[in-house]
Amino acid sequence: MRYLTIIVTSILSQGLLAADAFDTEILSAMKKSAQFMRSISTHGGYCGIYSLDLKQRFGEATYEKAKDTEIWVQPPGTPSVGQCWLRAYKATGDAYYLDAVREVAKALVWGQRAIGGWDHRVDVSHLTEEAVEPLRREGRCSFDDNVTQGALAFLIDADEVLEDLWLTDGIELGLRFMLQSQFPNGAWPQWYPLRGGYHDYYTFNDHAMNDCIALMLKAHTTYDKAAYLQSACKGSDFIIASQGKTPQAGWSQQYSHDMKPAWARSFEPPGICSYVTANNIRTLTDLYLYTENEQYLSPIPAAIEWLNHSPIGPNRWARLYEVGSNRPIYGDRENGGKVFYDYAKISEKERTSYGWQGEYGIGSSIGYYQSAKEVGPPAWKRKQSTPRPSDPTRNRPILNSRMPEIRRIIEAMDEQGRWITNNAIRSESFVRHFNTLCSAAESLQAGPDR
Repeated sequence: MRYLTIIVTSILSQGLLAADAFDTEILSAMKKSAQFMRSISTHGGYCGIYSLDLKQRFGEATYEKAKDTEIWVQPPGTPSVGQCWLRAYKATGDAYYLDAVREVAKALVWGQRAIGGWDHRVDVSHLTEEAVEPLRREGRCSFDDNVTQGALAFLIDADEVLEDLWLTDGIELGLRFMLQSQFPNGAWPQWYPLRGGYHDYYTFNDHAMNDCIALMLKAHTTYDKAAYLQSACKGSDFIIASQGKTPQAGWSQQYSHDMKPAWARSFEPPGICSYVTANNIRTLTDLYLYTENEQYLSPIPAAIEWLNHSPIGPNRWARLYEVGSNRPIYGDRENGGKVFYDYAKISEKERTSYGWQGEYGIGSSIGYYQSAKEVGPPAWKRKQSTPRPSDPTRNRPILNSRMPEIRRIIEAMDEQGRWITNNAIRSESFVRHFNTLCSAAESLQAGPDR
């Protein structure tokens, strides 16, 4: 029996030693990749794509070349990387990541427009070590692709761990901008100040209004100002008001100011959009859970009924359906201003660049609504507020199950701390891999205040 005890103890100790080594390897990989990314930042900000020799910098795609003093705000640019640093700090308590959070926050505040929002790219050449306050430039701001909303969301999150007057000023300016740019009916445009054309329309496309509503809920949760909740509710009131009539009880990508589905770019015809409808189901459910007001659920059954009658294949929908006939419709950059009814007739390039057909998260949005309705807001909130176990012995099985994936990520990193994708350094790849490592660190750490 004594010998068996010795053998078992030896096996367990070896397992613990291996686990400790793996934990150290995860944290070391996080630090190594973070050190490389910070070394290529521009005053704490980031672009979307870098050439391997770092001589060329781009935004979302390589046709969007950035100047040496520009950073990219559009995800997965500067705010997305900043969220990585914030998550790493909360998971490890390492002040190195807190310094990185401050760098990103400062880059965004110094890149903020005078009116309070952000463009897809901003120039931070005026951000120097001697700079005490930002010199904000005039210019229009975008709600497209979570640009302004994502920047503000990060700054609000950073406000939990930073105490800087310039940060407070930037957040307050940004939230005033959100209120100022909202139309009286609760909608937001794609750009503000208004610039003409479809940019001024009430815009759901690319999550614009959904992200605005989510941001105002975050602001209300954090700062408890009634105006922020009122803004979110007004946004959802617009969702209800703009819903299509049965049997096409979905939503369009954008609406003209007379509340009609409208053309945007020359290849984006007006129609009822399955993708937008899924997003609005989720946003209305969010408002129901937040306010406990069942009026936000009332439009959803008819929207689901339309979706259930409109698939073009198993778990597959067209993005757009013609108003009235409900026929799938498509557009083509190479033949703008024209509506196509045959998917095969649009160019091959168009079929791979826009996402004219897909699942669009429709199943998960419907499931989210059904679960929320069944459980109800009080129980849902109790579940969301339940503290995550911080006992490493309880979380070890979770981490072990992900070990192959984590090891592949670590092994894919080169000696410089880079993840190279398609012969380039891409913030998207960094954000994805670093967040996976953060999730592993979270499984074992209790956070900076442990």
